[in-house]
Amino acid sequence: MSNSSSITKFLLLAFADTWELQLLHFWLFLGIYLAAILGNGLIITSVACNHHLHTPMYFFLLNLSLFDMGSISTTVPKSMANSLWDSRDISYTGCAAQVFFLVFLMSTEYCLLTIMAYDRYVAICKPLHYGTLLGTRACVHMAAAAWASGFLNALLHTASTFSLPLCHGNTVDQFFCEIPHILKLSCSHSYLREVGLLVISVCLVFGCFVFIVMSYVQIFRAVLRIPSQQGRHKAFSTCLPHLAVVSLFISTGMFAYLKSHSFSSQSLDFMVSFLYSVVPPAVNPLIYSMRNKEIKDVLWKVMTVFFSKQ
Repeated sequence: MSNSSSITKFLLLAFADTWELQLLHFWLFLGIYLAAILGNGLIITSVACNHHLHTPMYFFLLNLSLFDMGSISTTVPKSMANSLWDSRDISYTGCAAQVFFLVFLMSTEYCLLTIMAYDRYVAICKPLHYGTLLGTRACVHMAAAAWASGFLNALLHTASTFSLPLCHGNTVDQFFCEIPHILKLSCSHSYLREVGLLVISVCLVFGCFVFIVMSYVQIFRAVLRIPSQQGRHKAFSTCLPHLAVVSLFISTGMFAYLKSHSFSSQSLDFMVSFLYSVVPPAVNPLIYSMRNKEIKDVLWKVMTVFFSKQ
């Protein structure tokens, strides 16, 4: 038996017993990581460098890309390093930092997706009041509120989780430090406080989900009242990328935390965590750039300027 005061490191999930498979994991994660950094970096550069994209929608998209880069950088590099050096170790402090930054970044991202639903609602349902309701100051205040909410949520969860006495060793059966797997190491009944915080978080998540759904109900009603087919298509096209990103984010997160424990296994837990922590940051830039002509045009100009200087 051990407790948290004697634990100086945790052991993460080992992907394979052979060096060849560990190397395969390293190159696979490296490719995904570089694609996510490149895609999100291009969107950030495009929005920051083109004054035509200095609008509320693209301001929130820039924030979203920042958080996607941060969330994938929290988990994947450490997993790659462990595979490359044939190690499973992560320090106690490093594990706490992973939990804090992952909860902070993903909580804030969810808040941003909720705000972006409001942005689309105002743009389509109240276009004459768009400049008033979503002025520069309002956008900054909403983004700051999302950041502050995510920070407070992460602080509470991290402090609560790592103040628990740990009685069941230090092996985390996941490729990064995840709260449910750390709670499995805690002493009996000592995890109820953190479970209470998780219930509160679920209620807040559900509240945001209801807000997003209600926003899109109003959006679809407004779009269907547009007389021209071209107008309806244009309105839908501005919503589809956000709707796709929200669907991917929520579906993978819900599957990860609401799946039945009777179907839980080490390989399934890995796949589910991979889906919600690695796939969205890598896929989101592709979703937004594929359906957005302005982003594609600016990306083409940025790449043209870059390669012309080489």
